[in-house]
Amino acid sequence: MSETQKAADRPGAAPPAANGADRFFRISERGSTFGREVRGGFATFFTMAYILVLNPIILGSAKDKFGHQLDAVQLTTATALVAAVMTIIMGVGGNLPLALAAGLGLNAVVAFQIAPLMSWDDAMGLVVLEGLLICVLVVTGLREAVMHAIPQSLKQAISVGIGLFIAFIGFVDAGFVSRIPDAANTTVPVQLGATGALSGWPILVFCIGVLLTIGLLARKVKGAILISIVAMTIVAIIINSIADIKAWGLTTPQWPDKLVDTPDFGLIGDFSLFGAFGQASVITVVLLVFTLILSDFFDTMGTVVGISAEAGLLDEEGKVPNLGRVLLIDGAAAVAGGASSASSATSYIESAAGVGEGARTGFANLVTGGLFACALFLTPLLTIVPMQAAAPALVVVGFLMMTQVKHIDWDRYEIAIPAFLTIAVMPFTYSITNGIGAGFLAYVVIKAVLGKAKEVHWLLWGTSALFLVYFAIDPVEQLFGVK
Repeated sequence: MSETQKAADRPGAAPPAANGADRFFRISERGSTFGREVRGGFATFFTMAYILVLNPIILGSAKDKFGHQLDAVQLTTATALVAAVMTIIMGVGGNLPLALAAGLGLNAVVAFQIAPLMSWDDAMGLVVLEGLLICVLVVTGLREAVMHAIPQSLKQAISVGIGLFIAFIGFVDAGFVSRIPDAANTTVPVQLGATGALSGWPILVFCIGVLLTIGLLARKVKGAILISIVAMTIVAIIINSIADIKAWGLTTPQWPDKLVDTPDFGLIGDFSLFGAFGQASVITVVLLVFTLILSDFFDTMGTVVGISAEAGLLDEEGKVPNLGRVLLIDGAAAVAGGASSASSATSYIESAAGVGEGARTGFANLVTGGLFACALFLTPLLTIVPMQAAAPALVVVGFLMMTQVKHIDWDRYEIAIPAFLTIAVMPFTYSITNGIGAGFLAYVVIKAVLGKAKEVHWLLWGTSALFLVYFAIDPVEQLFGVK
């Protein structure tokens, strides 16, 4: 969102709070309204509701060391429960429009890297341990100190990189862009559509959704993103009822046979905090926890900075409001995810869809969290939104976040090169953490080469050293004999 748009969105002097909820969440003070917060909460939910389907698929498809698999129904319940509780806690405690749920990427590490080495209880125990260690870093002030040590230019680059990243996620999830099955025999790793050309009704729904969203946004229609999601879901349901299409992906836009389903809480509390140490070597366990911590730590950092920047909530020094509480809640979400066998829960960049809809406070989280709570019983109804109807929101919000690129000083290489690497590596490697790591390493190296090493905060030197280990994790594992 442009600075002009943001300024127009906020009055010069905030009107007096209408009621207690307004005062508590500072809705009027931040230039928002209850209507915007509600629309933002719905938009965020619809853009991340896919996790209710995808997380059970990822975790449920893997087997642990003893050949056991987790129950898909129980995983759905655990995923919805953790998302509902932690999103609401973030709204009340952190007062940011930042929703949380099981982290993609992190769940794959748990399913395919950790679980094969031990039991599911032990694997989830490592997730709990990771979350507890992150909470310790927050309580000691180290996590917040690292975020404050990041130069403003890199924070802006993180926001821009995340914008490109979530736009790319939108294109890929909708099927507009796909991986070439046998990329080894071609110089092009991705392609347009599934075959090199756009085909099928689902892609048409996505394309119309993008055009509808940008048209409404250009006209400054309130609720543009949410209107588009709802409208294209209705269109998709109509199309599917006529053509009975099988290529929608994880969620098919059709009216469910039943609206209510009974939640199964059987996985809640199934974890062993230190059981992993009896199944794998200490070095293996330490490296696994290190990987989880580093990914969770910097994915969250990038997401919090990016969302806060897009919402216009950063102060003059680029600091996030209530940062300590926000980071502590995020760490607690990792603990809750592991304790519920839903994998590590973390802040979701899809929250940007809610911000794009006007959300500026934690009140939007009450809506998003409430919808996840409803999903415990109404999963069949709330998962009829196909990704092709929700993904246009990610593409458009990616554009809004990209506008911050103008604030980066591209004439100074010591700033421009790290910023460029941060922006480029995120979408190209499909990882926020990788982009931040590349930017950090480039920043400290260039400063050192220019004889300005003293200008770099010692925490950035230490963090960059950890990223060096992170990027070189394979030779490090070989060095210590870890398979």
